Order: sequence, then C-alpha cells, then structure tokens
Amino acid sequence: MERIICLAVGYCFGLFQTGYLYSKKHHVDIRREGSGNSGSTNVLRVMGVKAGAIVFLGDAGKTILACLLVRLLYREQADMVNLLVLYGALGAILGHNYPFYMQFNGGKGIACTAGLLASIDWRLMLVCLIVFVLIVAVTRYVSLGSLVVVTIFLAWMVVFGQMGEYGLRGSLLPEFYGVAACIALLAFLRHRANLNRLLHGTENKIGVKKK
Repeated sequence: MERIICLAVGYCFGLFQTGYLYSKKHHVDIRREGSGNSGSTNVLRVMGVKAGAIVFLGDAGKTILACLLVRLLYREQADMVNLLVLYGALGAILGHNYPFYMQFNGGKGIACTAGLLASIDWRLMLVCLIVFVLIVAVTRYVSLGSLVVVTIFLAWMVVFGQMGEYGLRGSLLPEFYGVAACIALLAFLRHRANLNRLLHGTENKIGVKKK
C-alpha cells in the first residue's frame, strides 16, 4: 500500500506541467513549438535560457517536494524510506511524462530525475551535474548528457545500494534496483527519437541553429 500511495503522491506532483503553464503565461503553446515537448529543453530552444532555467527548476522542484513529502510520511520506516522515495520520484516522472489532461503527452522526465538526484544523494547529484555539463559543453547534445546521467544514476544505485548506503534491509534491494531501472528505462524510452538521431548524426545541438 505504501508503494501505491507514494506513486500516487508523485504522480499528482508531476502533473504540474511547468513548461506548459509558463509558456501559456507568455502566450506560447509549447506543445505546438519546436519538438512539441513540454520539457525544459524544448522551452530553452523556443523561449530562451531564462525560460528554460525556470522550467527546469520548476520540474526538478516538484520532484524534490514529492520526495520530501514521502520522507515525511514514512520517516519512521528507516529501513525502506529510500525505496519509497524512489517510488515517489517514479510517480512524479510518470505524471510529468504522461499527464492525463494533456493526452498523456508531457516531457521526458530528465529535470524530474535531477530532482530525484538532489533528494536521494548529493554526491550523485554533483557527479551527474559535472558529467552532464562536460558532455553538453563538448558535444552540444543535451540528450546524450541526459542519457549518460540516468545510466550513472542506475549504476550508482546498484553499487552504493550493495554497500548499504541507503539503509535498506537486504530483501528490499532487488526492488530498489528494479525501481531505479524503471526510472532509467523511462528516460531511454522518451528519448527514442533522440537516440535514433544521435546514431545517424542528425541530433539537434543546443545553441546551434539548423541550417
């Protein structure tokens, strides 16, 4: 039951579509511009750096709030609270990616995943931030940086989970890894088109206008 509650809590937070709401406030329907995605990268491309940063922080923030609420609700279950935090974050990503009131067409969940990194382990957040910035600075591919980050996230959860870093009893570790894998898999699924373009050398580069 705790898992269902955490998923539901996260999904409700994820439904706050920062990109869509911000763009509408500025008389733009982000779903009809650029890639048609309501996430921060498309907002960045269409509306500029300030807009992209605001949307990113809003989407990361809603996941942080969802994770904080889960921690508050289940603070006495120390041996499984980090697992429940992952469920809360998964719910937020699902709500962000598949909002029912937008025909289940939202963002790609990377900003939400960044919120999870901040909520689960500051060391992981720092490593992923450095790697992301380096990859984007060198290649100009936001999608590549995003997918490398979620891969690091999954590997980190497994390695440090095995080391007992997250206080989970042993019987919960396979489930913990499974939820982390679902979060990473969602990112790859939402980036299918980007992966195809990366493989064919046609992916859009941030800060580079199409010819």
